[in-house]
Amino acid sequence: HGKLADGLLKVQVALGNVSSKRERIKILYKKIEDLIKYLDPHYIDRLALPDAMKLQFILAEEQFILSQAALLEQVNSLQPYLESAHVKAASDHAAKLQRLAQIHIQQQDQCEAVTENVKLFLEDYNKMTLLLSKQFVQWDEMLTQLEAAKQVKPVPE
Repeated sequence: HGKLADGLLKVQVALGNVSSKRERIKILYKKIEDLIKYLDPHYIDRLALPDAMKLQFILAEEQFILSQAALLEQVNSLQPYLESAHVKAASDHAAKLQRLAQIHIQQQDQCEAVTENVKLFLEDYNKMTLLLSKQFVQWDEMLTQLEAAKQVKPVPE
């Protein structure tokens, strides 16, 4: 520590000696405060916008600020609901929900299979009904012919 402090002291003395001999360095040291002030990021804001103008900006946005504050208060009042045991248990329910979703998908697949089977059965039923209708029409025609033949009896000779 001691050597470092001695070294820094020597550097400071040397810089002081150099600066006292050079007029430009003296002027630079005097302007360091101004440089620090100019390097402040808010300096340009203070130059460009006087406090009265900033006040006008704030007053112009008053309703927006108040509405945002009200919304934040509402969120803050609803925070206990977010920290409730039900919401914290949501991760436990996620696994159950995943299983239910898989069961639901399986049931949808089964429902589609049943629907397809019913469709096939209805097509077969329609074909069978059509074939039976044709058969009944043929039998009706045959019966009609037989009845007509029975009514026309041949004359015995």
